[in-house]
Amino acid sequence: MVESLYIDSFKYALGERKSHVDDSAAAGRLFSSAEDMKAAGFRWHYMCEPETSAYDLACAAVRPIADKAAGADAIVYATCLPLNANVGSDEEWRTTRDVKHLMDFPVSRLQADFELDGAIAIGLNQQACTSMLGSLRIAGAMLATEPSWQRVLCVTADRFPENAVYEQAYNVISDGAAACVVTREPSEGAFRLVASHQITNGGLGMASDDETVGSYFSYMHRLIAQTLQRADMKATDLDWVVTQNTNDVAWTVLAHLFKIDTEKVVSVTLPEAGHVISADNVLNLAALVESGRIRSGDRLLLTMAGFGLNWQATILEAV
Repeated sequence: MVESLYIDSFKYALGERKSHVDDSAAAGRLFSSAEDMKAAGFRWHYMCEPETSAYDLACAAVRPIADKAAGADAIVYATCLPLNANVGSDEEWRTTRDVKHLMDFPVSRLQADFELDGAIAIGLNQQACTSMLGSLRIAGAMLATEPSWQRVLCVTADRFPENAVYEQAYNVISDGAAACVVTREPSEGAFRLVASHQITNGGLGMASDDETVGSYFSYMHRLIAQTLQRADMKATDLDWVVTQNTNDVAWTVLAHLFKIDTEKVVSVTLPEAGHVISADNVLNLAALVESGRIRSGDRLLLTMAGFGLNWQATILEAV
C-alpha cells in the first residue's frame, strides 16, 4: 500500500510596487494595450523594487512557515528564470572572471539562513511557470524513496530584471514567491497528494506567444485527462479546479469540454495579482481556503502551463 503524503502551510509574497495595467501600459511595461489586458481579466500586478532580489521574495514566503519547515530533510527551490537561480554578483564575475560568483545558489543560502542544517539542497529550473507543481512532485517522489525522511520544503521565487516587459504570452506578470511543506503527517488545513503529472514538448521550447496560446487547449486537455486517469477519477469527481492566472476565457472553454461547472474554477487572484510566474496555484488555493468553502474530502485539480513547453497538474484531497 502506498503511504499517503500531505501538503500544507501555503504562503506567498509579492513585489513591493503595485501597478495598474493602465499605468504599466503607459510606462511601456506591456506589449499589449491596457484595454486588451483588462478584457482578459487583468487589473493590477506587482513588481520588486530595484534592490529586492528573488531570494528576498523566497525568504518572505518561507518566514511565516519557518516553524512548519523546521527539521526539513530537503529543500526544493524552484525558479522559472535561470538568472534567479544565482544570487552572486554579476559585477564580481565580470571583474574577477571567477565563475564561483555564478554559483551562489539561493537554496544554499535558504538552508543556512533558516537553520535547516539537515536538509539537502535541490535547485529546480527549466520547468518555467510549472515549477512549483514540479517541486511538489519531486518532493513526493523523494519522500516515497527515503523512508526516514519526514518533510520537504518547496519554494519558488522569481522576479523579472529591471526594465523587463511585464507581459508574457498575453499575461500580465507579477514578481513573487510561494512556499509550502510536503510531509508524511497531516495537519489541520492539509491536503493529501493524490496524483501528479507532467507533459513536455521540447520542440515548442521557443514557441512564439501565438504558438504558445495555440497549443494551450490541446495540451491542457490531454494533461487533465491523463492526470484524472492516474488518479482513477472522472472530471465530475472534482470539487474545485485551481488554475493559473491567465485569460479567464481559457477555463470557460476547458470547463465546457470536461463538463465542469465554471463555479468550481478558481482564479480569483487574477485581477489583483496577475500571473505570479510559478506561484499562481498557491495564491488561488490560499484564497479558496480563506473563503471557507473547502470541505474535508473535497478534491482539487491544480493546473499550470509554462514555457519549455511544459504542462503540469496535481490533484489534492482536503483532509
